[in-house]
Amino acid sequence: MDSPSPSSSSGGESSSSSRISVRSSLVDSLRGCGLSGVRVDKEDLRRKILIPEYIRLAMREAIRIRNPNPPPPPPHIADDADSDVDLVDAPIVVFVNSRSGGRLGNVFKERLQQLISDDQVFDLAVVNPPEFVNYGLSCLENLAPLDHCASAVRQKLRIVVAGGDGTVGWVLGSLAQLQRQKREPIPPTGIIPLGTGNDLSRSFGWGGSFPYAWKSAVKRSLYKAATGPLCCLDSWHVMVYTPPGETLDLPHSLKHNEDFDFDQSFDTMESPSNQKTTMELPDKLTCYEGVLYNYFSIGMDAQVAYGFHHLRDEKPHLAQGPIANKLIYSGYSCTQGWFCTPCMSDPSLRGLKNILQLHIKKVNCSEWEKIQFPSSVRAIVALNLHNYGSGRNPWGTPPSEYLEKRGFVEAHADDGLLEIFGLKQGWHASFVMVELINAKHIAQLYEAGNCSCNWICW
Repeated sequence: MDSPSPSSSSGGESSSSSRISVRSSLVDSLRGCGLSGVRVDKEDLRRKILIPEYIRLAMREAIRIRNPNPPPPPPHIADDADSDVDLVDAPIVVFVNSRSGGRLGNVFKERLQQLISDDQVFDLAVVNPPEFVNYGLSCLENLAPLDHCASAVRQKLRIVVAGGDGTVGWVLGSLAQLQRQKREPIPPTGIIPLGTGNDLSRSFGWGGSFPYAWKSAVKRSLYKAATGPLCCLDSWHVMVYTPPGETLDLPHSLKHNEDFDFDQSFDTMESPSNQKTTMELPDKLTCYEGVLYNYFSIGMDAQVAYGFHHLRDEKPHLAQGPIANKLIYSGYSCTQGWFCTPCMSDPSLRGLKNILQLHIKKVNCSEWEKIQFPSSVRAIVALNLHNYGSGRNPWGTPPSEYLEKRGFVEAHADDGLLEIFGLKQGWHASFVMVELINAKHIAQLYEAGNCSCNWICW
C-alpha cells in the first residue's frame, strides 16, 4: 500500500494548504451541513457557479456519445465565447447518488438542477465518474487550448458530491486518474452528506447529516463549495492479492490489474527474534487495486459492514434514512458474533492473530516489520481520518508523552500516515464507539508515494 506526501492546494487558490483541526465526536453530528446562518441569493449563486451554455452542452454531448471530441458549437454560440470569460467565477459540477439520503437523492437532484443547470448535475445511476473524467472533462481539456473561456472553466472547476462515504470515494478515485495522466489541476471536492456515517464529510467540516431545512442548506452548501479554502487529504493506493481462480464481486472502489509487481522485499521478513523468515507465496496471484481515503478494516468490523451493505441492497425498503440504517447496522452487528462467538472450535472466530500476519513500513524505514497484536483483537482498522463509525475518534488524542514513548506522532489527515488500531470483543468496541475509552493502538505506518487530492474546507 502506497501513501502520499500531501500536496499544496490548486485550482487558483493560495499555494499553501490549510491543515484542519481534529473534527469528530457527537458535537459535529449536530452541526448539519449548511447551518452557518449565511443568506445566499439564488441568482448571485447561479451566476457564480454556472458554466457557459456552449461548454456544458459540449461536455454533456461528449459523455452521451462517449467521444471527447464532440461537434463544434453553433456559430452564434461560439461567437459569444470570449465575452463569457469574465463570467467564469467558480464553476461547479455536482454528482448525486439518487439512492442516498433515505432514497431521497432524486429530490436533492431536482433541487440542484433548479439552482444550477440540468447539464451540471449528474445522477450517478446515469453518468458515472469515470465517464465524466474520460469524456466530459477530456472534452473541456480539448476545448481549452483554443478557447479562453473553456480554459478558465478547467482551471477553476470544483466538484460537489451529494452522497455518502462510498459515493465520495468513488468520485475521488476517478479524479485520481488525472494525476497519473498528468492532467492537473485536479478539481477540489466538497460534500453534501447524504450517507449513513459521513466520516469524510465530518472530517472536513461539511457536517454529519443534512438538516431538515435542506432547501436553503443546499444553497449554502454550493456557496461554500464555491468560496471555501482548500486543504489536503492523503490518498492510499491499495493492492489486494488473491489466489488465482477466485471470482469476486468487485465494488466500484476496486478494479482488476493485469500488470503488477509484487514487492520482493516482502518475501523476507524480520521475525520478533531478529531472524529472517521467508513467506511462501503462490506462483500466480490475482491482483486488484483501488484508492483509499477514509479507512479499511479486516475482521469482524469488515464482516459486519459487508453484510450490512448486501442486506441494504437486497432489501432497499429497509434503508429509510441514516437513523434507520444505524439501527439496522447495530442490530446486524450483534448477530455476527461481536458479543458472543457461536462456535469456539473455529480459530478464525477467536481472534485475528490466528489467521492474520501484519507487516508494515514505519517512517524512515525501508524494511518491512512484523507487528504483534493481542490475540483478543477481532478487528483491525487502518484509519486515514480522525473520524470512524459516524464521527467517533477511536485513536483519540494521546498526550505527547505517550506518543513519544510509542514512537507515534500526532495524527492528521494529510501527514502521510495511517493509524492502525484494534477492536476486541463487542463490549470493548461499544465503549470505544461511545468514546469512553480509546481503541487498542497498534502502529502508525508510512509508505512513500506520490498521489493526493484537494478538499474544500467548510
